[in-house]
Amino acid sequence: MNIAAGTQSFLSPTGVEIAFLLVGVVTLGAAVITVTTKQLVHAALWLVVALGGLAVEYLLLTAEFIAWVQVLIYVGSVVVLLLFGLMLTRAPIGRSPDADSGNRPVALAVALAAAAALVWVVVDAFRTTVIDLDGAAQGSTDVTGSILFRHWVLPFEALSVLLLAALVGAIVLSRKKAAENGSAAKDQEDNS
Repeated sequence: MNIAAGTQSFLSPTGVEIAFLLVGVVTLGAAVITVTTKQLVHAALWLVVALGGLAVEYLLLTAEFIAWVQVLIYVGSVVVLLLFGLMLTRAPIGRSPDADSGNRPVALAVALAAAAALVWVVVDAFRTTVIDLDGAAQGSTDVTGSILFRHWVLPFEALSVLLLAALVGAIVLSRKKAAENGSAAKDQEDNS
């Protein structure tokens, strides 16, 4: 570090940069465990860790609004909806042989190709982007809220309706199965 100039070099990372890398490693590990575990409930819980790690990364990048949206929507809503779906459909709690289809090499190849395409698209899209450091911070609540409520209100509303429909659908399916099982048991009693 050049103390006289007050600049930071690549070889002397700050505490925030070290924390960012450590949280990134934990988040990546949780994501890998999420997609490789054979227990559905454990996968949902590791997904909470991975999504929570992303929220911490957003906080370290000073994007507070996005971090809290990550916690409220993804960790708070999507994972709870996933767990309700698992409970209402009576998915197995322990190891599930149905969770492994044997297509791991194909899935890994598709995941790597999708990741490479995503990195290429993002790098290509922002190669010539200049960030105005004198204006408001792009991740700040003021800028993000203004963009969100100006351009993205309808997609968020559509997503909330979709999640509500999925929850209602899971309840209807579980009640229909319970009614069918109850009528089958009653028929067996009547035949006895």
